[in-house]
Amino acid sequence: MTTTRVAAPPEAAPEKAGARQWLGLAVLLLPVTLMTADLGVLWLATPYLAADLRPSGAQLLWITDIYGFLTAATLVVMGALGDRLGRRRLLTAGSAGFLLASLLAAYAPNAGTLIASRALLGVAGAAVLPSTLGLISHMFADARQRATAIAMWVTALSVGLAIGPVIGGVLLASWWWGSVFLMGLPVMLLALLAAPVLLPEYRDPAPGRLDPASVLLFLLAVLPLVYGVKSLAAHGPTAEAAVAFALGAGFTVLFVRRQNRLAAPFLDLRLFRNRAFTGALLTLLLGMTALNGVEYLIPQYLQSVAGLPPLEAGLRLLPGAAGLIAGSQLTPFVARRVRPAYVLAGGLLVSLAGYAVIALSAGVTVAALGLAVIMFGAAPISVLGTALAVGAAPPGKAGAAAATGQTAYDLGLALGIAVTGSVAVAVYRDGVPADAPAAARESLGAALTLADDGVRAQAREAFTTALQSASALSAVFALVTAVVVLALLRGVPRT
Repeated sequence: MTTTRVAAPPEAAPEKAGARQWLGLAVLLLPVTLMTADLGVLWLATPYLAADLRPSGAQLLWITDIYGFLTAATLVVMGALGDRLGRRRLLTAGSAGFLLASLLAAYAPNAGTLIASRALLGVAGAAVLPSTLGLISHMFADARQRATAIAMWVTALSVGLAIGPVIGGVLLASWWWGSVFLMGLPVMLLALLAAPVLLPEYRDPAPGRLDPASVLLFLLAVLPLVYGVKSLAAHGPTAEAAVAFALGAGFTVLFVRRQNRLAAPFLDLRLFRNRAFTGALLTLLLGMTALNGVEYLIPQYLQSVAGLPPLEAGLRLLPGAAGLIAGSQLTPFVARRVRPAYVLAGGLLVSLAGYAVIALSAGVTVAALGLAVIMFGAAPISVLGTALAVGAAPPGKAGAAAATGQTAYDLGLALGIAVTGSVAVAVYRDGVPADAPAAARESLGAALTLADDGVRAQAREAFTTALQSASALSAVFALVTAVVVLALLRGVPRT
């Protein structure tokens, strides 16, 4: 008796995305660009809001980097909520929150209100970012189209980081400092109107139970550590900073213990046993810390020390934007031929040259060209970092890996201002005469309002020294990042 085998029908090829999906992608990329642009759009406005609101040195740092800290602290939480509530729903809620917080920031009457509104912007941004990436993965079933869409998402992040200060310069040429927050209104309004038409709703069909205790412990672990860094930067070693670090460390231990006990943990800590995953996160964290401290200070240097008007200062930042965009476009081409560890390490060595130029010299041209070299060399971190973290995780953990990678990226950007910027503040204070008014020792903006030409000149010189010191520290971070890359990522194959 002969048995006839019936061949199984071939699996249908994934349906290719059409015009609606690509239009939906365009709608998603606009908020992504805005999220990172909002990290830097305030830099050129800093001298103007400092003169208007008169914040202390510590408040000025909070105004600048509370956005990045809150985005990083709540990103994983928002990703988990999106899986359960629906990613389009969370995107529209985040967009609405961003609209309201932008209006509050634009018309803030004092430093405290501006800090609070920037914090709300950070939480709203954390709702938007994971929703965009999750929707892209759902909208593009074809692997090649999905890879193209994700590459465009990564490019949008880089473009936003590059053009934020430039847009700020253009707006400040004609408007008041609060106008830099209003640029997000049409972007988020478009997202709110177009999302129901062009974007599908998607939620995880089996997300598991969200553990409220894990969410609470995660926030209680991250936020005190953030506060401790800021307190240490503003006041040096104090009992307040020690208590904050102790609380953060204690809640971190409790969070880790709870995750290890749960069958479906909020954050799967087993991912960190993978050298490539841990190496990718450290690369994102340290590399962005090195970049953002200097990038934050250069716009202030161009305006307050070199005396450039906002528009001209913004134009001087264009080489930096071009460097980041060029590096972002070149990285995938090189990464197909060279292992990512060597692409990353090579870029970091290039950025070292930019940090060295700024640390050893001064002047408008030096600052602009040095920043261009730094941004070009740092581009591979933005392009490859999250992709390496996702690639090192099991397929079922790709979403958690992407959220964790983005958290490391945003936290690094915020730490760059907190750590490197705090060193710059300390160096600046040491350079201003001890008998100068207290406000002048707190910030360069306050010093420039004084009638004393001698104090103003010394304050400008002190800020120049502060920028050079920050650049030297960033070079150390970049060198440490290169060591981490070569130690942990050498075994990762070409992408």
